[in-house]
Amino acid sequence: MQAKPFSQACENNQYYIFEKIAPLLAARQRVLEIGSGTGQHAVYFAANMPHIHWQCSDRRENLMGIQAWVDESALANLAPPVALDVREVEWPAPKFDVIYSANTLHIMSWHEVELFFSHLRKSLKDEGLLCIYGPFNYNGDYTSASNAEFDSWLKQRDGQSGIRDFEAINTLAEKIGLRLLADHAMPANNRLLIWQSAVQ
Repeated sequence: MQAKPFSQACENNQYYIFEKIAPLLAARQRVLEIGSGTGQHAVYFAANMPHIHWQCSDRRENLMGIQAWVDESALANLAPPVALDVREVEWPAPKFDVIYSANTLHIMSWHEVELFFSHLRKSLKDEGLLCIYGPFNYNGDYTSASNAEFDSWLKQRDGQSGIRDFEAINTLAEKIGLRLLADHAMPANNRLLIWQSAVQ
């Protein structure tokens, strides 16, 4: 039996993220989570929003760990995880009301971040929501000393990763017809960014 992976950060932040997204998702039905990681967020959100069909996704090597969380939860509205790599052209179909991703953009290379935005519009319905959680810089500056230290650690581990500038991310979103709805300050110097897609 596959051991369940565990992230303390997920345990720490899931309530605060849920508090912000739950009102926005009250009238939504299908969510695609990109980069589900351990699967903890998916289980927590699906359990607390039973009207939502939650679709996990991640790179193939992470799917077994996510599946362990899905199996233990036995939630009818939580689908088995699917393979998704932002470098691949094909994304899950049909289109989703919401695309959610947490702590992913600073792990990707900038090229992968660009691919993420170029492909996601194909999987997001008109007037759909994009919700992204994680650390961001503003006006080229870190929002805290701990974020500066984290960014240094990321770049030492992988020179192509790093905390992204909010302005650059928002530009990518606007290029595919997304409009910023909210920028929430979150615990541990993170942000929750929410955009809505235009009618095509």
